[in-house]
Amino acid sequence: MSIQDKIRNRLRRRGRGSVFSPSDFADLGSRAAVDQALSRLVRGGTLRRLDRGTYDFPKTSARVGVRSPDADKVAQAAVRRLGARLQRSGAVAAHALGLSDQVPARPVYYTDAPNRTVQAGTRQVVLRHAGPRSLLKAGTISGDVHHALRFIGRDAIDDRVINHLRKRLSDRDRQTLLRDLTGFPAWVQDVMRKVATG
Repeated sequence: MSIQDKIRNRLRRRGRGSVFSPSDFADLGSRAAVDQALSRLVRGGTLRRLDRGTYDFPKTSARVGVRSPDADKVAQAAVRRLGARLQRSGAVAAHALGLSDQVPARPVYYTDAPNRTVQAGTRQVVLRHAGPRSLLKAGTISGDVHHALRFIGRDAIDDRVINHLRKRLSDRDRQTLLRDLTGFPAWVQDVMRKVATG
């Protein structure tokens, strides 16, 4: 079976909407061979090249045609090949947790990789280099809650927000919040504790 066929089989297993980089197929052959196979799949219409080193197996619908890929998946694929950390920004985290109805038009993610903007269909996904404070517990529920709370603002945190998070998070997530308190601002710790123990 050719590398191209092996990639195609893996794509089918992952399903439409998956986003990846060539490094996700490093076990199938040399980088040059993988790149060549991906180029063929793009030319054949199976794949879409979103940006340098980032591809998706696009979802389609009869009404809108080819859909834009999920921003989280794009950001994860873009940094995965670098072994970098990734954390949703406050606006993205707040939306993911159901604390905001606003879908960021230009979603921002914090990373310890270099700054980069990836064109993802009709919108851009922004990867912004950030320091240790912004990447504390990056990629975890604790990191998301931290950034969402800061986005909402200390003065806007009320019982409604706390109760929403209690219902939204699983028992396991709430235990994770308690375990991860160290390092966050004191007021964020207080809110996390209320969410976890209420």
